[in-house]
Amino acid sequence: DIKRLKRLPSMAHAYYQVHKVEDGYKIVYGVEENFTTIPSVNIFTTNDEEFAYRLGLYEFNFLGRNIILGGLYQNDIYNSYGVNFRAPFLFNRNFGLAINYNNLTTEEPVFLENGTADYKYNNTSYEILGLYQFSFNHRIELGANYFNEDYEYKSGATADGVPQDFNVNKLLFKGIYDYDNLNYHFQYIEGYRSMLNLQYVISTENILPDFLIGWNDFFYFKRIGNRGNWANRLRLGLATNDNTPFAPFAVDNNLNIRGVGNTIDRGTGVIVLNTEYRYTLIEKNWFVLQSNAFVDGGSWRNPGGDFGDFGDAQNLRIYPGLGIRFIHKKIFNAIIRIDYGYGITEDATNGFVFGIGQYF
Repeated sequence: DIKRLKRLPSMAHAYYQVHKVEDGYKIVYGVEENFTTIPSVNIFTTNDEEFAYRLGLYEFNFLGRNIILGGLYQNDIYNSYGVNFRAPFLFNRNFGLAINYNNLTTEEPVFLENGTADYKYNNTSYEILGLYQFSFNHRIELGANYFNEDYEYKSGATADGVPQDFNVNKLLFKGIYDYDNLNYHFQYIEGYRSMLNLQYVISTENILPDFLIGWNDFFYFKRIGNRGNWANRLRLGLATNDNTPFAPFAVDNNLNIRGVGNTIDRGTGVIVLNTEYRYTLIEKNWFVLQSNAFVDGGSWRNPGGDFGDFGDAQNLRIYPGLGIRFIHKKIFNAIIRIDYGYGITEDATNGFVFGIGQYF
């Protein structure tokens, strides 16, 4: 029961006491509530080193029922926005619903044999998911996403067979299985979690063929002493191995390798390990200052390539780094993170990554 309470966005902490009474025992639960209306700010740079940002406002306990409702606005050369609704206990304690709408526009690099092309990319999507929790540790999400992709060539390399402008509608079927055995104590986490995500995408145009994609995130957290926390995430993923410049797995600052840059490469397979040691430097009643030392490493399979690509030096990226966390203990997910990653592999870069919440 305590673990279940701690997982709710509305709860900062929970505990219990047992009192002996005349005819048995009385159990008293104590809870410390979170403030759950949370603004979010993310600042980052594009490939052109232009200033970009994302602003959001979310309520994580709408109507007092742990319903998540909110939206975001992003300016990354182009304007983007989205609205999200997630009610895991909408119908009963096991069955809920999620509805999402996004209209996201970015400048995306497309990697061709003779160079890189920049495209204006728009994705407008409508998604509905059914949420079902079998037991305390096991839950699934099943649903569909209807979306439109619009690519418009802006500059850079061109190639025969790669269109400069196209617009395509797609239908995506999604399934997620989540095994969660994590235990939370304010900023500390301990335990194991596995999340499997499977998707089948149907395209209305032959330009972008139908494809399967799946990945599994494995998480392992361990408390070390009173102030330390060792955190790990391993992602293994594969997609249909089409020889296309629009491969689904990206190498990106905000997704997997801190310091590498924004969408610097793509692939049809991925192996990424993020490991970090978090140490609490200062802890007060409501405030925590946490340090972070990490190593992010990964490799990708080239579009149309084989599994040997994972061992190629040009596909391998290793980025150690340091970071800092400013944490408000009584506001849900109020974690401001700043990380600096420095590459030590071939043609490496370095840089800062800012965001809200832990990196994983």
